[in-house]
Amino acid sequence: MAGNDKRHGAKRREGTRKGPTVGSGGQARRALKGKGPTPPAEIRTGHPAARRAASAAKRAGSSGGSSTRGVRRAAGREGSELVAGRNSVVEALRAGVPANTLFVAERIDTDDRVREVLRIATNRGLPVLEGPRTELDRMTEGAVHQGLVLQVPPYDYAEPSDLVRRAEDLGETPLLLALDGVTDPRNLGAIVRSGAAFGAHGVVVPERRAAGMTAGAWKASAGAAVRVRVARVTNLTRTLQDLKEQGFFVAGLDGEGTVEVGDLEVASEPLVLVVGSEGKGLSRLVRETCDLVVRIPIAASTESLNAGIAASIALYEVARRRSA
Repeated sequence: MAGNDKRHGAKRREGTRKGPTVGSGGQARRALKGKGPTPPAEIRTGHPAARRAASAAKRAGSSGGSSTRGVRRAAGREGSELVAGRNSVVEALRAGVPANTLFVAERIDTDDRVREVLRIATNRGLPVLEGPRTELDRMTEGAVHQGLVLQVPPYDYAEPSDLVRRAEDLGETPLLLALDGVTDPRNLGAIVRSGAAFGAHGVVVPERRAAGMTAGAWKASAGAAVRVRVARVTNLTRTLQDLKEQGFFVAGLDGEGTVEVGDLEVASEPLVLVVGSEGKGLSRLVRETCDLVVRIPIAASTESLNAGIAASIALYEVARRRSA
């Protein structure tokens, strides 16, 4: 019976409240329980792989002392963007977002995301710097980073002339997209992706009050940002006027357009398709600069379409007319 201290081998230690100690009572099984997977070699102190990663980081310009100083120096690069958090970092690396440094907290608890991040970083030859968690807190200004921070360099924007030259090099009729007041990086990335799918040669965005090519835009483009360049201009209206002087037809996309986009007869000519914001549409100056404003026919119960979706539909109609 339980608690019978007269069984053979049952003993009660004097001076303790613990009961009979026959058998382990499952304690041995708990004692043998594993403590989780072995940390990746790249972050294990003294491992050859960790030394190789440290050497690679040193060659990349983070030399000059301890890992903490390396973290501070690399994180101070002007114009860089920091992607923090395990999900965000692994998704950015999966999407091919360009990066120049991966920061890993010391003694990080590993899981599948950490292992995948380190594997991708190693395959890409990405420098991996290990530093105190407090230093990562400082870098991210207190954001939840979960021990992983990815540094993304500033996007190398093209000039509008580069986009035109690309079409000429391919022997194709130029097709450009211009965004007026689109502030969501995910919309920008989606438009870049649609542009790659339907033969656009580039995207033009203004410097102010507009989304830029951040890590979020890169992810939304699903890798298309490698093939479709983005140009950033100081004054969108002036750029559209310059393109008109070069023989481009500028068509604005707005719900109050006078012609349906599927009836755009100049689709086969050098064309700039201007996409306005979802809320305000085209600004007054941009609308006045357009040669024509076209619309997408939609149900009366729907006020507007997302800028990325509207651009995709318009690009499809242009591509259809060009292939006819």
